[in-house]
Amino acid sequence: MNPLNYILGIAAFLVVTLFSVAAEPADPITAWSKDVKIAAVSGKDHHSIHTYFNTCPESPDGKWVLFYASTTANGHEGELRIRERATGKEIVLVRNVAVEDAHRAACQQWVCGGKRVVFHNVMKSGEWVVSSVDVKTGDEKLHATGRQLCFGQPLGDIVPLYGPHWKPGEHRGLELLNVETGKIEVTALTAEAVVKAYPDYVMQQFGDKPVSVFFPNISPDMSRVFFKLATPAGGDFRSKNASIRQGLFVYDLKKSAFLCQLGKWGHPSWHPNSRDIIDVGGRVIDSDTGKTSRIPGYKINSGDHPSYSPDGKLYVTDTTTEGAIFNGDKLHWAVVVGDVRTGKTAKIMQFDNSKGARSWRVSHPHPVFSSDGKRIYFNVNDERWTRLHVAEIGS
Repeated sequence: MNPLNYILGIAAFLVVTLFSVAAEPADPITAWSKDVKIAAVSGKDHHSIHTYFNTCPESPDGKWVLFYASTTANGHEGELRIRERATGKEIVLVRNVAVEDAHRAACQQWVCGGKRVVFHNVMKSGEWVVSSVDVKTGDEKLHATGRQLCFGQPLGDIVPLYGPHWKPGEHRGLELLNVETGKIEVTALTAEAVVKAYPDYVMQQFGDKPVSVFFPNISPDMSRVFFKLATPAGGDFRSKNASIRQGLFVYDLKKSAFLCQLGKWGHPSWHPNSRDIIDVGGRVIDSDTGKTSRIPGYKINSGDHPSYSPDGKLYVTDTTTEGAIFNGDKLHWAVVVGDVRTGKTAKIMQFDNSKGARSWRVSHPHPVFSSDGKRIYFNVNDERWTRLHVAEIGS
């Protein structure tokens, strides 16, 4: 063999190999595997609770963090605050807020591109109301009575409303509130429509009891909503006996059509593609078909409130630590990031989660990514006060 040709062949092989390696996508879990900075956001003398894993407490521009603050032991009464990330300055947006529990707080969330914050509140009369507040002016508006609030999208103006699951009254279907205009649209997604579409399932789960749409979450592109059904059970609203809640349904808002239905509701959240839904145990639901698949290597004990990173490459969830996976117990929890493609995971933080707000329904970590994917927010109950934390990676 000609030595020159041999050398040129080796050189060409090395060049191709190097380009191939460079072209391979970086492992997205690497950044969360070491040198992650973790700090409490607020709460040395009060609870600070972000609402849920279905919405991020950070404003769309990344400047502010929204949370519910309370100085009561059970966390059932408090106020809404925002904290400036750069300076630590805190502003009280709304005072005298009462909530169902410390688990989802006031369902407070950014809306209208970060211009306003929308939330629900139970008045002293026992009536539930949905209101919003202008972040710059502090102007507060009452939008609806006799309804509760679930999760829309921070860049949009629309949020879903529904009648309280233990006492829906006349509001048994899905309503859409435009926070910017104040207009409320009564949609074709009614309780009667659900019963008509899935009569066998509804009869099996609820019999002839009246049902209502409960906990509707709008997809990132605002075209779909998933929800479950509820029927009153006669108990106090601050108890597990308030209602019976079952099923997972997906509905196309633009086509006014049901897409799929599954028998069990875990802790679902939307994929950025507005089609897939991640649920407990690494179950991924294709809402076009209702077919499910599993994230490889997904090993979680219990708890498990999974949500995706903005690019859909990672998920974050929380879990108790008993068993061989984390060598802990049921009182300790961990926040875990995982690669949806390989199942490789990184533990962000492990902590005692048995203290904090003494609500009948306790606050869980409920981790969620920031819109740029560089931070994860979660609640920690390792001392007297439930405290919102943030884990952050470098740029």
